[in-house]
Order: sequence, then structure tokens, then C-alpha cells
Amino acid sequence: MSKFILSEINIYPIKSLGGISLREAQLEEKGLQYDRRWMLVDEEGIFITQRKYFELALLQVNIGDGKLSVSHKTLPEQSISFSLDEDTGEELSVVIWNDTATALEVNKTVSDWFSDFLKFKVRLVKMPLTEKRLVDRDYASNDEVVSFADGYPCLLIGQSSLNGLNEKLDDSIRMDRFRPNFVFTGGEPHVEDSFKTFHIGEVLFSAVKPCARCVLITIDQQTGEKGQEPLRTLASYRTVGKKIMFGQNLLHQQLGIIRVGDEVKVVDWKDEY
Repeated sequence: MSKFILSEINIYPIKSLGGISLREAQLEEKGLQYDRRWMLVDEEGIFITQRKYFELALLQVNIGDGKLSVSHKTLPEQSISFSLDEDTGEELSVVIWNDTATALEVNKTVSDWFSDFLKFKVRLVKMPLTEKRLVDRDYASNDEVVSFADGYPCLLIGQSSLNGLNEKLDDSIRMDRFRPNFVFTGGEPHVEDSFKTFHIGEVLFSAVKPCARCVLITIDQQTGEKGQEPLRTLASYRTVGKKIMFGQNLLHQQLGIIRVGDEVKVVDWKDEY
């Protein structure tokens, strides 16, 4: 059996904006440090995503010197930055899918910048350290919590899964369409579907639920343009119960440092493999 090696670590500090590739990352209670700790919401407090606003793909996020900066991928003069610790202190109730959570607006200037970009009023909010948004109890084992991610702290995809998909497409796509936290090399396409519990480095994870994919994966993360692929092709061979599955949602049972190059060591398999 081939060895599985962690080849990518990605975080997405602001939900639905561009991600950051890291060589190592701190795994905290809610997931990787800074991952989906900020989010855009409308005037009703409902979350804003690329599923409807494709142009969010054009906003790149970076972290450095205690600040988070956002810049336009093709118009870099359009940019804004703020302190990682900054917020107004005013609590807001926000909605992510079926969940309601407490959030803090970063500041009015930042919210106005995003409102100008999107052409309607939004606010950029952050999740307070004290907020406990619970993972779906049908899959949680110990009242695990999550950031502003769709539902789970981390997402894992095998590079072979993308390679297998690209063999079926006329034009190959990049992994960033799927917004994984972890990518690994080795094994056959979708071998991650058979992972039950496994270590990345010293940290123990459980693969608890396949990731159901949506229209977001049809948005080119470099151009913000939407097409029909790869959703149409994936539907032909990755549909389970009317949902298109690609990647595995994870829960972690420990905290620690994860590094590119760590071995992904399977402890238990879901089925004989």
C-alpha cells in the first residue's frame, strides 16, 4: 500500500474569499488557526458566499505583521487591511445555513470597503474566541465546535482524486475550486472515502462525512467566472443519494501543529481496502 503524505495546507480566513497556502499550521479547537474566523453578512446577518457572488473569488487574503489584508487579484490597488484583533465590541447575531452564531463587526470602514466592492450593504464580522458553534450532532462525538466554515472544522482531499477528475475533463482544473484544508499524495482516487481514523503527524482525525459539493466548484478562482464543470462531470460518477461527493469532512481529537510533509497514517478503515 502506498504511503500518504500531506502535500498542502490551506486556510480561508474570510469565508468564501481566496485562501492562503501554508507550510505549517496550528490546529485549534475550531479548526486551523485563522480559518474562516471572518465572514461577510448582509443587513439581516445572513452569510454571503461565492455561491451567489462569484466575484468574491477575486479577493485575495493575506496575513502578516499582526494584520489581515485583502486585495483584488487583478486590481491590486484595491486593497484594505486591519488588525487581526480588531472589532467594534458590538455583538451581532449571524446566520450560517441552519445555525445562528454570535459575531463582532470588525469596523465600519472595512464593512464599507466590502459594500463598495459588492455594490450592496454588507458587514465583515469575526467570530469571538468565546463563541461555541456546535458541529451537527448527528456526526459529532464530543460536542465539537466549528468556525464559520459550512459545517466541519477541516476538509481533506487526495491529490489522486483531483487527478482522476482532470482525466475526465476537457480542461483541467485546480484544487482551489474545492477549498480543502488538507491535500495528500498517494493512493487511488477517492481513497480518502475509506479513511475512518488517521493521524496527520501526531494529530488524530476522524473522517465523519463525505463533502457534498455545490455550484461553488464551477467558479474559476483566478477569474471569478462560472462554468458548468466540474459539477457536471462529477455528477456522472460521484453522485450518492442525489448529492455530489468529493472529499471528506473531518473532526480532530487533538490539537497541535500540522506540517506539509507529515505522513497521513490510517489507523482504521471504513471498509476493507
